[in-house]
Order: sequence, then C-alpha cells, then structure tokens
Amino acid sequence: MAVHADFRNLPESARGHSVALGNFDGVHAGHQAVIDAARLDGKKLGIATFEPPPRAYFRPNDPPFRIYRPARRNARLIELGAEAVFELPFTGEMASMTDEEFCRIVLHEGLGVSHVAVGFDFRFGRGRMGDAGRLSSLGRSLGFDVSVVERVEGLDAAKASSTGIREALIAGEPQKAAAMLGHAWIADGTVEHGEKRGRTIGFPTANIHLGSLIHPRHGVYAVKARIDRQGDWMPAVANFGRTPTTGVRDPLLETFIFDFDRDIYGHFLEVELHHYLRPELAFPSVDDMVEQMKADCEDAKAHLAG
Repeated sequence: MAVHADFRNLPESARGHSVALGNFDGVHAGHQAVIDAARLDGKKLGIATFEPPPRAYFRPNDPPFRIYRPARRNARLIELGAEAVFELPFTGEMASMTDEEFCRIVLHEGLGVSHVAVGFDFRFGRGRMGDAGRLSSLGRSLGFDVSVVERVEGLDAAKASSTGIREALIAGEPQKAAAMLGHAWIADGTVEHGEKRGRTIGFPTANIHLGSLIHPRHGVYAVKARIDRQGDWMPAVANFGRTPTTGVRDPLLETFIFDFDRDIYGHFLEVELHHYLRPELAFPSVDDMVEQMKADCEDAKAHLAG
C-alpha cells in the first residue's frame, strides 16, 4: 500500500480509486461503514483524509485531540484493505477552496476518483459550504458516483464517533472507548529519559509524552505494553499525569511493565489502556506513594487477569 502526501502530480497508477473520504481519526465503526461503501468490484480501494486535520488548522490552540497518530491510522487502514492512502494537505489553499473547486481540483483532476463514499454528516469547501448532497451533484457533473452512508448506531444507541471516543477517554472510561473503536485505545511514542526516580523506589517506568495525542483522564490505569511493534503485549500499570507528590510537570505517561528489566530508552512503546483504577493523588510522603503503587500493581494484575 502506498501513502501519498499530496493530490497533485500523482502517477497514473495512483489515480482512479474508489475513495472513502473523511477524517478517519480512530477508524471507528462509522468510518468502517464509509470504507465498506467504497469497496466496489473491479475498483481499487483508496482512503482520502486530511493532514493536518482541519480542526488543527482552524483551532491550533485547542488541547490535543488526535485519537491516533497518522502512522497508526494508516496502518489500520491497510488492515482494512486500503490500497492507497491520500493525505490531503490541509493548508490555507485548501481551506479557501469552494466546494466546486475541491471536487474539481482535488477529487477529479488530482485523484481522478471513480467513486467517492462519505458519511451523512460530511461537510467540505470554504466555510463548510458543501454537504453530501452537494458532493453527489458535483460528482455527477464531473463523472464520478457518490455513496452516502447513514448514521451508524454504536454503544448505548449513540452514534459511533470520534467525539464519543474522545469523551470516553477524557472521562477515564477506556472500556467505553474500546467498544467504539473495536479494540483498546493505544498511546504510543518514543521512550524518553526522565528523572529516573522510579528506579530508586523499585518501580522503573518507561516514559512517553503524548504530544498531539488526546490526553486521557489523569490517573492510574491497568494497561498492556509492547516494544518496537514486536512480540507479545505485556501486562503493566501506568500513570498519566503530573506527579503531584514528587513535583508537578508536564503530563507524562509512565508505564511500569511487570517482571521486565530491559533498557528501552529510545525505543518505540505502545500502551493499551484497559481499566481506569484511580485518579492521580498527592501523597503525604514518598513512602505512602510507594505503598499505594504496590496496591495499584495488584489491582492492575487482577483486572488484566479477569
């Protein structure tokens, strides 16, 4: 599968796909329904998304909101059968395009689409002027068909949505997020050097900053971890927060992998959030904190075993 960072100057082999068009952050059940609608006999399946997401362009000071980084999103799209992913660069040029210009310049002249599938609530063009009906009309005039996917009902009869997944993570409900994603939410990043205080108290942690990934509720989680995208997922406990007992700092995901003793600084770490155990607390002393950490480990093991 090829990932294309633009819609211009594509090789002929990259044109003519039946394309699922949208943001696809999280690739939840609603997104998968749009992708399924783009699967047509005899047509190559492509995914067209925006990079950066329009929200990041229009609201750069928003808190982190990405459910997945682009590489993980693209890997998930590969699993679902995409033959090509088109990361449409969302710049001032694209933001200023009318709905007609977007269809003509990006979809028709650039990607040469044979068919486009979108969700019922898809909006596009300057000021969100175009909707799915307008896309269908413009597609007919430019020579491509359009499929519009209606609302997909998810957990508790609510629409499966990226917003719902974000709300669940922010509320400390990783299991609810997993039900909408179809799998546990994964935070990932490169293991960084920290203060190494955990090693001195018997809890060496692998630390990653989440950066542009959404920040889940601060607190302690039962998790599973994997290194460099290889091997088995290992049971672990993790804290995401500012460590108020030992000194407040930027939020950090600190993961203690059970029965593990390797130097993994600089390695790529993936952490699945399974259960929220408790909020982050400020303890009277480090000794009190260590006693609670021991209890957290046992609690995490029990949840993961169950």
